[in-house]
Amino acid sequence: MSRKPIIAGNWKMNKTAKESRAFIEDVKLDIPSNDLVDAVIGAPAIFLEAMTEAVQGTDLQVAAQNCYWEDEGAFTGESSPKTLSDLGVDYVIIGHSERRQYFHESNEEINKKAHAIFRNGMKPIICCGETLETYEAGNAEEFVGQQITAALNELTEGQVQSLVIAYEPIWAIGTGKSATKDDAQKMCKTIRHIVAENFNQEVADQVRIQYGGSVKPENIAEYLACPDVDGALVGGASLQPESFLSLLEAIN
Repeated sequence: MSRKPIIAGNWKMNKTAKESRAFIEDVKLDIPSNDLVDAVIGAPAIFLEAMTEAVQGTDLQVAAQNCYWEDEGAFTGESSPKTLSDLGVDYVIIGHSERRQYFHESNEEINKKAHAIFRNGMKPIICCGETLETYEAGNAEEFVGQQITAALNELTEGQVQSLVIAYEPIWAIGTGKSATKDDAQKMCKTIRHIVAENFNQEVADQVRIQYGGSVKPENIAEYLACPDVDGALVGGASLQPESFLSLLEAIN
């Protein structure tokens, strides 16, 4: 099964609108064709409009880092999926471990967000991953399985085929400590099996699964060589134009 790779940079709470536009200017002529790879930048909500305008005419796509599950209403400070879609956002990252840890997001809330994203014509990048304690206790597969099953609840087969799952072991995010390629392959294969159990093998064969966690140009190729790893969700290494382009160049 051939799945198009997807490399998504998650800028987290970094950069200004001016810096983001300069980044786009630096990379836009060197982004590989989206026939080969989906190149995505997850930018802070406050300058998503500037980003979607800056990428016009390029093969670079834009992701929001979060959204709410209602389209509008009295939800001060939240980002409306309806508004994100209107801006031209392509993807929304949901369920990131930082959102789960610092903002106490539940599996059920992440599922509601997934439905809202699809309702508004975008695609979710659904994050999952275990803590070091869970990993060392040998419970990572069960834990991640529960996250995925809950996140995909009542989505259609077509929706699941089109979304992206990002496996990010929490102990490897921003720590400089990466899961081995064998760790990444094992869990991504497990996630694909969980999707097959909840839907069917055809759906599982279509869904793209990324690895994330201290991915950088020096190690991305070994992850991409794994049969069930279809790309990467990258933090710090996506902040500089040269580094981001190097990640994309790893796609054969």
